[in-house]
Amino acid sequence: MKIVRLTLGGILFIGGIILTLLPGSILLVIGGLVLLSYDWPRARGWLKISQNMMASSARRIDRVLLMRKFR
Repeated sequence: MKIVRLTLGGILFIGGIILTLLPGSILLVIGGLVLLSYDWPRARGWLKISQNMMASSARRIDRVLLMRKFR
């Protein structure tokens, strides 16, 4: 099970990076990091960093959209 989880996590992570560079979704990167974080402690740190970055960018976008609505 560990080999399947690491293989699938690596494929999702690399596929997500490729799709991030091309027009695509970063959700595959998050999914890959979730699977990798079960067995690889460094992936847990990357997952926390990426979750914090996504949360802060979502707050920034919400602020911009809210200000745009009131113009």
